[in-house]
Amino acid sequence: MKEQCIPKPTREKWLEIADGFLKNANYPHCLGAIDGKHIRVIKPQHSGSLYFNYKHFFSIQLLAMCDANYCFTFVDIGDYGKNSDSSIFTNSHFYKNLSSTKLDLPNPDFLPQKNDYKILYVIVGDEAFGLSFNVMRPYGGKNLTLKKRIHNYRLTRARRYIECTFGILSNKWRIFHRPLNVSIDFAVDIVKACTVLHNFVRVLDGYKHEDALSVQGFYDANVAKTGACSARSATAIRDYFADYFMNTDILPWQNSCIM
Repeated sequence: MKEQCIPKPTREKWLEIADGFLKNANYPHCLGAIDGKHIRVIKPQHSGSLYFNYKHFFSIQLLAMCDANYCFTFVDIGDYGKNSDSSIFTNSHFYKNLSSTKLDLPNPDFLPQKNDYKILYVIVGDEAFGLSFNVMRPYGGKNLTLKKRIHNYRLTRARRYIECTFGILSNKWRIFHRPLNVSIDFAVDIVKACTVLHNFVRVLDGYKHEDALSVQGFYDANVAKTGACSARSATAIRDYFADYFMNTDILPWQNSCIM
């Protein structure tokens, strides 16, 4: 059932996902929104502090990516609660395949209304993820320029889809509203089953809008500096997106939303 509900995307599917983010979130060339959440568990026996996270409870981690229809396209489940989003991501099979170009991603192409540079397709995440060729994150720091604030707003519009997806998941399967009092292996199986069933039900029955507004029982994974440095070319890609949102693909309301 996993292969049916969370299949490995083909190039055509990636393009369909990107089209969804363009239409629904006004973010071009976006292949998904990624984030991690802590799932509470009862302390496993003889585990020491491995599952004890920075929020001072025991957990396993769910790292996931979704499309603009609130369906999961990738999940990584069961890492220690003490680990950070960035370390889980860089150690995942998805990241290794992404880095080795084994995901059959679309070729770089022009952004809509532009024909000067062909831009890579990207994944959007929060500040927990390192900036790289295929992963865009917000500009950090205070006193950002207008262009950078607009970029962060536009990226957040796309990234919110993973937050809403987690909300739908946790409010549909309310076992996540309390700590899982089972073995770690069983807890991982529960989360796997729920993510697969989430996609199945999402396609079959849709979702309740109010479920997407809050995430019950899940907690943000901790932020840690990733070992990968932001390459100049990755920074240039983000700057290109920022210029594009500032000067070409202008949303009528974007300036008022960041003031």
